[in-house]
Amino acid sequence: MITGGAGFIGSHVVRLFVNKYPDYRIINLDKLTYAGNLANLKDIENKPNYKFVKMDICDFEGVLKLMRDEQVDGVIHLAAESHVDRSIKDPFTFARTNVMGTLSLLQAAKLYWEETGGWDGAPAASQNNEGKCCTAGAPSQPRRLFYHISTDEVYGALQMTHPDGIEPPFTTKASSGEHHLAYGDKFFTEDLKYQPHSPYSAAKAGSDHFVRAFHDTYGMPTIVTNCSNNYGPYQFPEKLIPLFINNIRHRKPLPVYGKGENVRDWLYVEDHARAIDTIFHNGTVAETYNIGGFNEWKNIDIIKVLVKTVDRLLGRPEGADLDLITYVTDRAGHDLRYAIDSSKLQKELGWEPSLQFEEGIEKTVRWYLDNQEWMDNVTSGEYEKYYDSMYKNR
Repeated sequence: MITGGAGFIGSHVVRLFVNKYPDYRIINLDKLTYAGNLANLKDIENKPNYKFVKMDICDFEGVLKLMRDEQVDGVIHLAAESHVDRSIKDPFTFARTNVMGTLSLLQAAKLYWEETGGWDGAPAASQNNEGKCCTAGAPSQPRRLFYHISTDEVYGALQMTHPDGIEPPFTTKASSGEHHLAYGDKFFTEDLKYQPHSPYSAAKAGSDHFVRAFHDTYGMPTIVTNCSNNYGPYQFPEKLIPLFINNIRHRKPLPVYGKGENVRDWLYVEDHARAIDTIFHNGTVAETYNIGGFNEWKNIDIIKVLVKTVDRLLGRPEGADLDLITYVTDRAGHDLRYAIDSSKLQKELGWEPSLQFEEGIEKTVRWYLDNQEWMDNVTSGEYEKYYDSMYKNR
């Protein structure tokens, strides 16, 4: 069962699992809130090993019945409220979905698995002495595992001790060929204590703690991963990259918080889906893995790359739309720098991103320009009201 499978990251995970593992029965559980869109999965909706269920993860009785009816042996949990700005306006919804929703799923999985043989009950895959199961690439069955996907924002913020950038201590295939810099000496590692600063990150931190508590208290097989900023196709345009691609196309202002100096690490979403696949089948129970691109960018620099790329692909003079950049009042508690160290995942499980950043941005921009109907459908109606409420009078 994959929760949040109609959302941005979730739809890529669902597609990967449905296509790669025809012997798995993939249950996509999604409430279809504003960012959930079944159009994201049109290409696999009729596959025989795929089923969609519209349900709120907070519906404990419904989730428990579904797990019993479908004999769910693995949970990949992505469903969440995930936008910081929205969490500032409505923290209750974030606490309800991210904390109570996760607890609902955990308790339902615990009860159903205890009823049917416990953590090692059939037909879960066999495990070795290290708590790992299956073989890399093509496991024969799902395992009994609750895999929770979280964010690097739970770690808090890092200092920008090198605002002009320095040579980073590590690299991957995803690292920019022209702009590979680190803006500080420290990075998010799996052993850092949590220091969330927004209602969103606080709610995600709470959900992470519940997942680990179910392992420590009941012995439930769990894994937690914390990822950096994702980009790519099918992302709801409240996030920076699809929002700005659409605005550049329509010659609308590009609202940049503060001076645009906040730093984020960027990861192509299909590479994140591959990492989830690798960890679900080969990760060690009770471990935490960071997933990132070793790819730091200041917001203003990535915006300039987007403008030039969109202009070029639309046949405009490259950089012609830089005048659309509009600086707006920064939001409260805007963390300055996120930079994730995913070398543990790279060293222990052999995963690293496949696309260099410039390649990923090119693919992403082309996808949104080629799929304007998808963008028009998700940016109609209520989206316009949301956009105005976020950026008007700032």
